[in-house]
Amino acid sequence: MNNPGSEVKSQYKDLGNIKRLPILITLVIGAFFSILNETLLNIALVDMTLDLNVPYSTIQWLSTSYMLVVGILIPISALLVQWFTTRQMFLGAMILFSAGTLVCALAVDFPVLLIGRIIQAFGTGLMLPVMMNTILILYPPEKRGAAMGSIGLVIMFAPAIGPTLSGLILEKFEWPWLFYFVLPFALLSVVIAAIYLKNVSEVTKPKVDIISIILSTIGFGGIVYGFSSSGEKGWSDPEVYITLIVGGIALLLFIWRQLVSKEPMLNLRAFLSPMFSLSTVLIIIVMMALFSTMLLLPIFLQQGLMMTAFAAGLLLLPGGILNGFLSPVTGKLFDKFGPRVLVIPGAAILVLVMWLFTRIDLETGSGTLIFYHCIMMVAISMIMMPAQTNGLNQLPRKYYPHGTAIFNTLQQVSGAIGVAFFISIMSAGQKDYLANSEDPTSTTELAKALSAGIHNSFYIGMFFAIFALVLAFFVKKTKAPEGE
Repeated sequence: MNNPGSEVKSQYKDLGNIKRLPILITLVIGAFFSILNETLLNIALVDMTLDLNVPYSTIQWLSTSYMLVVGILIPISALLVQWFTTRQMFLGAMILFSAGTLVCALAVDFPVLLIGRIIQAFGTGLMLPVMMNTILILYPPEKRGAAMGSIGLVIMFAPAIGPTLSGLILEKFEWPWLFYFVLPFALLSVVIAAIYLKNVSEVTKPKVDIISIILSTIGFGGIVYGFSSSGEKGWSDPEVYITLIVGGIALLLFIWRQLVSKEPMLNLRAFLSPMFSLSTVLIIIVMMALFSTMLLLPIFLQQGLMMTAFAAGLLLLPGGILNGFLSPVTGKLFDKFGPRVLVIPGAAILVLVMWLFTRIDLETGSGTLIFYHCIMMVAISMIMMPAQTNGLNQLPRKYYPHGTAIFNTLQQVSGAIGVAFFISIMSAGQKDYLANSEDPTSTTELAKALSAGIHNSFYIGMFFAIFALVLAFFVKKTKAPEGE
């Protein structure tokens, strides 16, 4: 009788002949420019409203649709990575992304530009799970930290430098050059993948559950759309709360169907692994803090401190660069010392920096804000990839596609929820301040109102960080189950 563990060992032995570094570089290049597009347009949206002659509420869909499509597609990717080879998935994702980028660059009106963004998002939605699933298969648990640290560099660094890079390009060129700049790198990734990328995943072709796909699309899509729209339309708008209710019901039905199905599209039994569940909650909190801060700080810098968009982007650049350099370092430290020595101090630092952000005002200097932002990015690099890698390490091999899909889906959903939630708190704080102001229309009072709203948001963020710190004390080093 064959020992199940021997089959796994033989697979790792076969993979030992594959050169991992070229594959890792290929994945990082492709994913970097895919994720970069989530924030690359943020500063350009104002220029686009004038050039394309559409209101801001319309142009905002260039960002919302991207997050919406990625949020919908990632859960389905758990099924797709078992139907197609690594090369087919990655090359298909990057070809789609490149085609969408070209459509955006050549677009002369908003509908064509929106179609291009949606095509780009399809590529990104396929890219993220393939990248993480490939890393899990290529690297044994004791070496995953460093590899996942490289992925952390992509996931954190790319969106962090997006606004700065966008401002730099727009200083000299029109907005289509944002896409012309990305296109050569996307095509380069396709060429490198065609040469170096090997098939490492196992094609099992499980049963396709159409009902689960529909429920997943309505559930995750409805929730991401509802929260993304709430910042613009308000929570009382029927389109917002009806979408959230429908999405919530569909998501509950999706969860029920996955639990009773013999071949679930997204195997939620991964949550039976305690450290995976704990890591999931930590990642949700960190992503909410990251996405909301990336939106709150630029608003405060531009509308409170009256900085230009490019200057605001430059101020946030040091923290983004620092996070990018630290992600591989924390990955190697994770391999050597385990998660606790990183996650617990990281969560404590996150609590501290959220408290520091509640103290900022209109007199706060640029150097202080840069310092605070850098501290926050250090904290996130200490929590994000170590917690995620530790959680995934506890899963059996057959759950890898499902675990990575769950993490990537919840990152998108929590990012959308975090932005909407904290913007709503900020807006409420502004209204409360102006309601008690003697001169609510003056520029000074409006700036002070914004500062009050920002404080409220960061206070709530601090309470989330305290919760993350409590959870961090329960983190334990994991190892892969016997006979994965």
